[in-house]
Amino acid sequence: MVPVLLVSSADAATKVMKTHDLVFSDRPQRKIFDILLYGSKDVASCAYGKRYGEGRGKKLHEVLSEFEKLMGSICIGDYIPWLDWLGKVNGFNRRAEKCAKYLDEFMEQVTEEHISRWSDGDVSVDSEDQNDFADVLLSAQETNAIGFTIDRTVIKALILDMFVAGTCTTYTVLEWALTELLRHQTVMLKLQDEVRTVVGNKTHVTEEDLVNMAFLKAVIKETLRLHVPIPLLMPQKCMEDIKLDGYDIAAGTHVIINAWSIARDPSSWDEPLEFKPERKKGCPGMLFAISANELVLSNLVYHFDWKLPDGIARENLDMSETVGLTCHKKYPLLAVATKYEKK
Repeated sequence: MVPVLLVSSADAATKVMKTHDLVFSDRPQRKIFDILLYGSKDVASCAYGKRYGEGRGKKLHEVLSEFEKLMGSICIGDYIPWLDWLGKVNGFNRRAEKCAKYLDEFMEQVTEEHISRWSDGDVSVDSEDQNDFADVLLSAQETNAIGFTIDRTVIKALILDMFVAGTCTTYTVLEWALTELLRHQTVMLKLQDEVRTVVGNKTHVTEEDLVNMAFLKAVIKETLRLHVPIPLLMPQKCMEDIKLDGYDIAAGTHVIINAWSIARDPSSWDEPLEFKPERKKGCPGMLFAISANELVLSNLVYHFDWKLPDGIARENLDMSETVGLTCHKKYPLLAVATKYEKK
């Protein structure tokens, strides 16, 4: 049996991820990581010190949805090793391998396209056109600029990391944000007023406008709190025996941070289940994913007035969540958009 520690308080999570971060910096070996993430060679699942510590269309959408479900699933063999055979008889391994095969073919195509550009001389180490993530990785492979060797498999694993993280979580946050705005009309109107005032007579929202949209940032941050994109963070593994909050944690213990519970902890938040953007403060330094959400959401509320379909009351809007790596709405949001006409 493999011991598991579930961390559901902000204080304990701080001790695991900050105070004793080196002790808990390893990753446990999981069957699903080995199958879907190139033998755990990506950034998110790679074991500490092993590598990084040292130095199209409807079908694709379906596969990514399956990827998220599988990544959020529990393989019993990871915790009770002698039951690992269950993954073979219940179809879990077969589903994961099928999903991995399709994604690998897609990543292989992306990698090959970029290698061809390098071979044809369209891109080089010093080229100004070397401006996407795959090009940077190929450059690092060619020059050994990062101090350790990365092979083709590692490159595909890293591209997969960026592809999944940059698409799945982004549209999930946008859907939840728009859902909450439709449920809270006063918040929607306040946000539209801010966006339309800042934009003025321009045709659309630009990145430069985002700096002046404090309430927009508050809406995004409150959405991220109430609807954490990844409810259970990537598992960690304790590298040595340690005492934490009076408990003895043995080396090898799997540690899971329950971000969903922490974000709704009443000891940290007043009325934690309520959507209240005004509780948030704006922050000038935002990550790419947050900026992307801000830009899309601001343009949506700028160009359109939104309402629910006839017969659906705001208070009856279904807020059920899916089970998986990313926490989506169980039922897609249906909303009516009306083009906004400036007066």
